[in-house]
Amino acid sequence: MSIVKLNNNGVKNATAFGSITGLGSMTLIKKLTASSSSTLSFVDGASSVILDNTYKEYLFTFNNIHPSAQADFTFQGSTNTGSSYGVTATTTYFKTYHNEAGNSTALAYDTERDEAQSTNFLKLNYAITNDNDSSNSGFLRLFNPSSTTFAKHFIADNQGEVNTNSLRSFVAGYFNTTSAIDGVQFKMSSGNIDAGDICLYGIA
Repeated sequence: MSIVKLNNNGVKNATAFGSITGLGSMTLIKKLTASSSSTLSFVDGASSVILDNTYKEYLFTFNNIHPSAQADFTFQGSTNTGSSYGVTATTTYFKTYHNEAGNSTALAYDTERDEAQSTNFLKLNYAITNDNDSSNSGFLRLFNPSSTTFAKHFIADNQGEVNTNSLRSFVAGYFNTTSAIDGVQFKMSSGNIDAGDICLYGIA
C-alpha cells in the first residue's frame, strides 16, 4: 500500500509541477529566412521587431544554417538600433567532437575561440562546411537586454557538421555595457548564410 501511495504522490507532484511551468509563455516575434544573405539582423523598431523591455529573456533559434563556404557562425549586439555592431564582450567556449569514423573524440575548452573584452563578432559554432547536407542548428538565450543597470548575459548551444564530423559548441558570456542591447546581428565569418532560418521568441 505504501508503494502505491508513493506512486500516486509522484504523479500528483509531477502534475503540479507541469501546471507551474505552464504559467509562462514563449511568443514568436520574428522569423528571418536566409537566401544568400550576408547578415540576418533583429533590430528593435525595425520591421516591428520587439527587442526591448517587453520580455526579460529573448530566445533565438537556428534551424539548418547552411553557409556558402566553410566558415564560423557568429553574432554581435548593437546599442544604437543597428547602426553599428561591436559591443565589448567576454565569452567562454568549449566543444564536444566525434568524427564519423568513430575513432576520434574530444571534450575541450577552446582558447582560440573565446573572447576577452573584444568587439569582434562572437563565435557560436565554427568551421561549418558547405556540403549539401551540412548545417548548424541550435539556440542563443539573451537575458534582459534592455537593462540599463547590468551587463547583458547570454548562453548558446549549437550543433554543426565539420567535414562529416559532429561538433557541438557551448558558448556563454556577457556584453560589458549598461546600455540597452537593441539589435542583434548574425553572419558567417566569411561568405554568406546560404540558407536556413532564425526565429526570435520572447519568454514571459
